[in-house]
Amino acid sequence: MLRKSVRGVSIAEVMLVSALAFSQPGPLSPVKSGYATVNGLKMYYEVRGAGEPLILLHGGVGSTGMFGEIMPTLSRSRQVIALDLQAHGRTADIDRPVSFEAMADDVAALMKTLEIKKADVMGYSLGGGVALRMAIQHPEMVRKLVIVSAPCKRAGWYPEIQAAMGEFDPANVEQMKQSPMYQAYARIAPRPQDWAVLFKKLSELLRKDYDWSNEVAGIKSPVLLVVGDADAVRTAHAVEFFQLLGGGEKDAGWDGAGMSNARLAILPGTTHYNIFMSPVLATTADVFLSAPMSTRK
Repeated sequence: MLRKSVRGVSIAEVMLVSALAFSQPGPLSPVKSGYATVNGLKMYYEVRGAGEPLILLHGGVGSTGMFGEIMPTLSRSRQVIALDLQAHGRTADIDRPVSFEAMADDVAALMKTLEIKKADVMGYSLGGGVALRMAIQHPEMVRKLVIVSAPCKRAGWYPEIQAAMGEFDPANVEQMKQSPMYQAYARIAPRPQDWAVLFKKLSELLRKDYDWSNEVAGIKSPVLLVVGDADAVRTAHAVEFFQLLGGGEKDAGWDGAGMSNARLAILPGTTHYNIFMSPVLATTADVFLSAPMSTRK
């Protein structure tokens, strides 16, 4: 048995990815796939569809395959570039910590390599943090931003999630080799023996405190925040996050003139561990990304 943490939160939950992800059918065959050398990484990416580019960022211990359920909707009218972050999926690890800031720089470098000057960026959980840092560190490269089940500060997670993050013991990682997560990782990882290294680096990342509230308030790109109504991210924090972006401050008026360019969606009957495969997420993101650009702040 995997050791439980506060209120029964398991190690698998701490890693912010659901084993359900690995029992789902894979995404549609990519139009193009390959590797790009960025910041010392040999980063794997896949391209589907045509039109405005959308960068898609997976959750912790996940890979591009997590989005198999929603990829058909997202790629129907746009070019989707899904990638594997440092030490995840088909992208091998390198000798540096795993950090939101470094991974955001990796995404920007990949865009430059692919000659994409500006793109929509959508990330889930760990990938949501990376997407948020993209908008902060490389604002000129982000057209619209979709943050799914990710806070803008560590305190945005429920207390039991924060406690479990702080108590994670990498020594238990060997027990997880019996899990669907490891089986999926080992199938595609260039170095399956790096499984323990990935978990050690993720545990170090998850223990660190952060608060990007001040930087979030300066984001100019239109932002859609999406959480489940039974998410690991506190619902109250999602509202706070929304307000930092200029949303929820006043009545928009009969003509919507008082509406900000931030949007908040709380998906009913949805948890942190199944939201990334929700058809409602796909349609919600699609409507937001397809809408004309707003000039409102």
